[in-house]
Amino acid sequence: MKRIALGLAAVLALAACGGSDDNSSSTQPAETDAPAETDAPAETDAPAETDAPAETDAPAETDAPSGDDPTTDGVLEVPGEFETITEAVEAAVPGDLVLISPGVYNEAVDVTTDEITIRGLDRNEVILDGEFELDNGVRVLGASGVAVENMTLMNYTGNGVFWTAVDGYRGSYLTAYRNGDYGVYAFDAVNGQIDNSYASGSPDAGFYIGQCYPCNALVDNVTAEHNGLGYSGTDSGGELYVINSTFNNNRAGVVPNSGSYELCYPERDTILIGNTVFDNNQDDTPAIDVAVLAMGNGILVAGGVRNTISRNLVYNHARTGIGLVPFLEEGPNDDLPSQDEWDVSCDEQRQQPVADEFPEALIWEPIDNIVTGNVVSDSGAGDRAVAGADAPTMDLGNCWAGNTFGSTAPADLETLAPCDGEGSGDWTVDALDVFAWLDVSGTPPSVDYETAVIPPIPVLDNMPDAATAPAAPATDVPYAVDYDAIVVPT
Repeated sequence: MKRIALGLAAVLALAACGGSDDNSSSTQPAETDAPAETDAPAETDAPAETDAPAETDAPAETDAPSGDDPTTDGVLEVPGEFETITEAVEAAVPGDLVLISPGVYNEAVDVTTDEITIRGLDRNEVILDGEFELDNGVRVLGASGVAVENMTLMNYTGNGVFWTAVDGYRGSYLTAYRNGDYGVYAFDAVNGQIDNSYASGSPDAGFYIGQCYPCNALVDNVTAEHNGLGYSGTDSGGELYVINSTFNNNRAGVVPNSGSYELCYPERDTILIGNTVFDNNQDDTPAIDVAVLAMGNGILVAGGVRNTISRNLVYNHARTGIGLVPFLEEGPNDDLPSQDEWDVSCDEQRQQPVADEFPEALIWEPIDNIVTGNVVSDSGAGDRAVAGADAPTMDLGNCWAGNTFGSTAPADLETLAPCDGEGSGDWTVDALDVFAWLDVSGTPPSVDYETAVIPPIPVLDNMPDAATAPAAPATDVPYAVDYDAIVVPT
């Protein structure tokens, strides 16, 4: 959502806004400053050399592997065989495992080799630390099938882990903490999975998947707290699932949005199931401008279409629990796509020319979204809410059914727009006023991510069998899930 700030103007309510922290959870750990940095572990010698095996009279002679070649077993150990992660990654070939021992590594690792696995032996003790000088912890540039797992990445000016222009990616058992943009970030990437991970202290989003359609991606069992946004997804969708995850104490919780400042617009066909979203009113986090504007919303679809929001537990938000709002984009790069273009893939769209002429601003309406079976409570402007801008709200095609709630804006949404049958009623009663959200004069501004007071990194679960599990490149992701079996969290 890097350039969303350009589209903040009216209607936007873009990411979710407003509110105070009066409802923040009382169970949060005591706040502390960023943990003190530690020195990298002492270097160790490479293992003793061994003699090459005796030659045989096999018909086709091959060179025996060299006893001092640390790459012949497919496991590249850091620092045992390679002093740095970067050296091991540069030596790796597809199928290899880079296995990192506990320690602090002040590196920015770029990956350009397909299908390697980069793994820490201990999630809590293998720490990549950018020292607020390096840009990305691990950046995967056009290398498909790369998995990054079981480590902590902190204090980078950009992102903890970043995949771009790849087919196949996986991030598992990752901790991203106090990074200057995103925590875990996939852009222009398809066929991916982010699971069992934690992100805190990023001004933009803890987790982000953007510019892909169809994405064929899964976010499962992650936690995002004390970020500008918990999850952000600009112009992404199509077999994109965010499930079984927790988003709390961010400025705003879960925010899919549309905009022509990235390709693959509009955002559509994202499925949110079984998530717990609460207390996203946190006014002392690092935050991009949009997150400041959006504060106080749990799940907010900003100009997105055909999304499904089902069986989530959402509570304690100053504005909306689940909101569907328009997004105003100023200075767009193209005109709005017609509805018959919504099924065009990202690969096809990028080959098409932009419109010869387009307006100075676009209004992306929330259209044809489905909201069912959620449990929503304690929202200031409405547990479930919707508003249009250019088009009448009643004509947007959104629907609600089977939700448990205390209030809606406008009143009685499930009667106005049921998912089965014709609706009836007055759309003007208790209508949502998103224009009022534009006044942020009383909202605390962003806090510098380097100095923001946020809870310390919790001790988090390691991946099973980190020392012995074979390499697992991202060639068969995402894993299969029975989505129908997911129930509302309790």
